[in-house]
Amino acid sequence: MEEFESSSLGRVTVYSIQGCPHCVQAKATLGGLGVPVCDVDMGKHPELRARVKELTGRSSVPQIFFNNIHVGGNDDLHKLAPEELQRLVNVVRKEPLPADAPPLPEENPTGSTSGETDGEFVCERDELADLVENFKHGNVIGSHRKGLTVHKKSFSSDQLVDWLHKEKGMARAEACSTGQAMMQKKYMVSVRGCGEKEGCFGEGRDALYRLLEHDPHSALNAGRLAACIPIPAAELSLLLRELILKLFSEHLSADGKSVDYKGMSGDPAFERYCELAIQLQRVELLSLSREEKLAFFINIYNALVIHGNLRLGAPTNMLQRYKFFNYVSYLIGGELFTLQDIENGVLRGNRRGMAQLLRPFSKTDPRLQVALPDAEPLIHFALNCGAKGCPPIKTYTPKDIDSQLRTAAEAFLENDDSCLVDSGKREVRLSQIFKWYKADFGGTDEKLLKWVLDHMGDSPKKSSLQDVISAGKTKVIFLPYDWSTNGTH
Repeated sequence: MEEFESSSLGRVTVYSIQGCPHCVQAKATLGGLGVPVCDVDMGKHPELRARVKELTGRSSVPQIFFNNIHVGGNDDLHKLAPEELQRLVNVVRKEPLPADAPPLPEENPTGSTSGETDGEFVCERDELADLVENFKHGNVIGSHRKGLTVHKKSFSSDQLVDWLHKEKGMARAEACSTGQAMMQKKYMVSVRGCGEKEGCFGEGRDALYRLLEHDPHSALNAGRLAACIPIPAAELSLLLRELILKLFSEHLSADGKSVDYKGMSGDPAFERYCELAIQLQRVELLSLSREEKLAFFINIYNALVIHGNLRLGAPTNMLQRYKFFNYVSYLIGGELFTLQDIENGVLRGNRRGMAQLLRPFSKTDPRLQVALPDAEPLIHFALNCGAKGCPPIKTYTPKDIDSQLRTAAEAFLENDDSCLVDSGKREVRLSQIFKWYKADFGGTDEKLLKWVLDHMGDSPKKSSLQDVISAGKTKVIFLPYDWSTNGTH
């Protein structure tokens, strides 16, 4: 239980569970009201479940009380008129906690079952979540052969329609509409190469489907159903960012270059991050602005690298690095995104990366809709691949994202490990990043040097670079890259 102190006479009580984005969002809103908030984790205090359900008539979280006044869940909180919210805040500030206030856990409850699952209390569930859970256990999903390939954990449109008709009493037309809704809400996806038409579902189609959580790829946030009502991607990004910031504050060195992976793996905040990352599965990406995409995918990339290092270990040679960046992935918005997909597909405007023969996304790939229209050179000073040669790890917000990235570039170029000017030899030594992604910086040494000069902060180094470029015949050398892990152990 967490409590935020103030001089108020009463309190706000919020009942929540870990991994619930609506709980995190509600607590963020309540935390800005200037009143004490008691957060009760129902997963740790199951002895309160019966009483809370009796008080609220609900088994979803969050459940919010201002003193003894029940507001409801996250949606109910955000639907309050400003004057009504202010009235409730004044109640908490000016009126003592009444005797019938909602209960808090005892300090050491007898027979405590801390560590149990959250039982009957769940996040604010999407309207199709229970139906999908029932279908998952309905003995319909199985293996299907198409040509020489066996597709495990799959089902046909006819099988789903038959199950909805027989088990849920739906007319076949309604069952088809429900199947289409399951696709639109990204509970299920087409099995590629099995006669699918992207985004379409209908009875009699020669196509196979699979629940998103049964995706055969080893996405680090797969394997469980994202049952919560989806929240906007920009808002989910901010919630994830807050957890990442908490982890970084505890386990990141002051210069942002080293990570205590061992300490982070045992931190409860990392467990909460993993729970929240599951909600990325069905988030809506197409509504994101350019600035929101930049912040969202930079933060997700850096967190995914850390998640991959914690689960799989840091890569130590070229082959392991290739596998790491091409296989470590999250399910985001119903699609699989590897580290390569995020960097080269989304943030570099679908350009080929190192050791890639083709662009990450083909013309028919639905992920292409998410890609930025052009390469964003400044992202190279924000993405951290888990090696000591990478830029420091930071988190980014959509507001003033270009200014934040430019500041990161200036700091990177000011470091002699990344940019060194030798006036005597008329040489400029740059990080390998500029060699690998030279196309993003103009494609030639001349354009690259101009880009570097334009993005340096005012300093003696910038003056030296200007003099070297003005003298002509500048030689560009690329510094060795330090691939050793940025872990502290």
